[in-house]
Amino acid sequence: MPNVETNTRPAPGLGVGAGQESLTAAWLGRVAYREAWALQKQLAARRADRLIGDRLLLLEHPAVLTLGRHAEDGHVLARPDELERRGIEVIRVERGGEVTYHGPGQLVAYPIIGLSDRGLMLRPLVRALEGSMEDACAAFGVTAGRREGHPGAWVDPDGPQPRKIGALGVRVERGVTYHGIALNVAPDLADFDLIDPCGMPGLVSTSKAAELRRAGGDDAPATDPAAVARAGEAFATAFARRIGAPLAWETPRSMAATA
Repeated sequence: MPNVETNTRPAPGLGVGAGQESLTAAWLGRVAYREAWALQKQLAARRADRLIGDRLLLLEHPAVLTLGRHAEDGHVLARPDELERRGIEVIRVERGGEVTYHGPGQLVAYPIIGLSDRGLMLRPLVRALEGSMEDACAAFGVTAGRREGHPGAWVDPDGPQPRKIGALGVRVERGVTYHGIALNVAPDLADFDLIDPCGMPGLVSTSKAAELRRAGGDDAPATDPAAVARAGEAFATAFARRIGAPLAWETPRSMAATA
């Protein structure tokens, strides 16, 4: 099952591609988790009241661990004193799914989508998010796909050593989605040792940069902030196409003004 939490049953939809209203995306840069969380909630409430259209927030976070509402604390492997020393907060949120790491070098995308207005049901939305992560990987020469029973995006999903490159966990309130996906562009993969990613001990995490190195190709250095922004543009383009929405871009200043 997808990593989804909902407090209302979304209205039955017509499937991906029914809505024609624009999806407005914005690249926000590096944003503290709690700040982005508050912005999501504000935009989701305004979307539910039909005061704004659908939004897609694209950003990266400073290092942080988040737990889904039913996630087990034991999947955080690092000691509290180590996390405190490194300034890494652990935050429990409303989304589905287990523990997730966010940090520099990782693309985070938060879709604020009115499901029934766009003619979408929840499962096709999840598939569109997964497929858009795969499309973004393909745009940079990395092949990723679905792994049955394990939401997200995976490299070599049916092989002897599947590697997770993208995580997914969403929340639906009043028929509007928030939270979303995290796609590993070039994060420090050692940070995933702080947790059992997605609650799966032994899970191997990977990134676009790691897979390109594995294949012997060149890649931008992990410290290049533009690499995440480029991945965000590729993801937004793919996601808009998959839900049948024209894509518009908005500046962070004007996006924040709508909250």
